[in-house]
Amino acid sequence: MTFDRSIKIAPSILAADFANFGAECEAIEAQGADWVHVDVMDGHFVPNISFGPTTCAAIRPHIKGIMDVHLMIAPVDPYIEAFANAGADFITAHVEAGAHIHRTLQAIRGAGAKAGVALNPGTPASAVEHLLDITDLVCVMTVNPGFGGQKFIDMSDKIKTLRAMIGDRPIHIEIDGGVDVNTAPTVAQAGADVLVAGSAVFRGGSVSNPGPYGDNIRAIREAATGVYV
Repeated sequence: MTFDRSIKIAPSILAADFANFGAECEAIEAQGADWVHVDVMDGHFVPNISFGPTTCAAIRPHIKGIMDVHLMIAPVDPYIEAFANAGADFITAHVEAGAHIHRTLQAIRGAGAKAGVALNPGTPASAVEHLLDITDLVCVMTVNPGFGGQKFIDMSDKIKTLRAMIGDRPIHIEIDGGVDVNTAPTVAQAGADVLVAGSAVFRGGSVSNPGPYGDNIRAIREAATGVYV
């Protein structure tokens, strides 16, 4: 997995057709998605329930590229091995989800996955300052986690601070929440390189009509890069 800071679009399957996850993953990749983002919610850490490691294992054969698993759960540590075994390339845990995030990141790497750490809107960038040497991705939440389709919260200053803190380390900055053609330029200019988008990608399309997925992905990428694709 070669590191680069080019803009990557990571559609969240939380906005996909739950009855067609495998086909939806294949469709978004065929239409230009760089990563597939899987939002895992437990109804405890966040006020919603989505899916678990068995779903990840079921869709893994349908994903050629990166499966990016975002754990909005607490506790995290008991489930790391299951998600790693399910084929997660990245496993991201929230700094707010437990008292020992450093240990959690060590465990994720120990299980063979790339380690991500997520920050809720109310959590400062400084919370991950001493975690960067064992981190592969920092996810900046631009909504309060728990539901798709929420209004974007501008975290540009936090993103810029993180980008400066990261320096030349091979660490991705991912943005999750309210990303669309209007907000993508803001986060990209601040220093983000992985843009998670749910409804903004899946809107207007379907497994039987995937063309709009590609149109939406290209539009977000163009807005983020300023380059027509």
